[in-house]
Amino acid sequence: MPEKIVQTAGRAQLGAFAPEFAHYNDDVLFAENWNNTDIDLKTRCIVTVVALMASGITDSSLVYHLQNARTHGVTRAEIAAIITHAAFYAGWPKAWAVFNLAKQVWTDESAAETAKAAHAASMIFPIGAPNDAYAQYFIGQSYLAPVSKEQVGVFNVTFEPGCRNNWHIHHAVKGGGQILVCVAGRGWYQEWGKEPVALKPGDCVNIPANVKHWHGAAQDSWFSHLAVEVPGEGSSNEWLESVDDARYAGLK
Repeated sequence: MPEKIVQTAGRAQLGAFAPEFAHYNDDVLFAENWNNTDIDLKTRCIVTVVALMASGITDSSLVYHLQNARTHGVTRAEIAAIITHAAFYAGWPKAWAVFNLAKQVWTDESAAETAKAAHAASMIFPIGAPNDAYAQYFIGQSYLAPVSKEQVGVFNVTFEPGCRNNWHIHHAVKGGGQILVCVAGRGWYQEWGKEPVALKPGDCVNIPANVKHWHGAAQDSWFSHLAVEVPGEGSSNEWLESVDDARYAGLK
């Protein structure tokens, strides 16, 4: 179900002084117009930012709408492209003003992108695309880059800091299992009933079939490993519960 936008700033700030304006702001502009589903919220946020920029409004209202744009999926790269495009029509000085605000709103994302780029440069395998097909089995963002799909499946799996997969089991009647070859960053591996094992580049983990386990990044480091699928008979994967947050937080 689409997120419902609720606004109370009109009544909170102007309810006593201008109740009719507060009503239009909270009940019409936001409650009705912003919740209209003819265009999605991300698009509506972009239109609003560009409209304010074109009007030369660079006060707290623009900051609010920049933050709203980020909340609804506008990335740092997208907002930079949006402001640059609008600059040709709305004016170069306005773009400078908006960029100064946008840099503050997307500060941590810029730092994350820099760290991601540095991690990518530290290994010979690509980070790949967001691992959306398995996102429900991960806490945090992971990425997947196929290295080989013939003879034996080999995939480079990358975890952002703090990302880890759920407990899971590689079932097989005969053979099977998985091999992890660590290629960059720092991470963790744990089998059910055993202590977690710290992982670094060059480490190799042999995971037998039918063993419950999890693996992922350290809290403060990107992490990548090659996942090698060991051929087996009757192979299947079973995804289980997520790794306990408190236990994971205690790993140093």
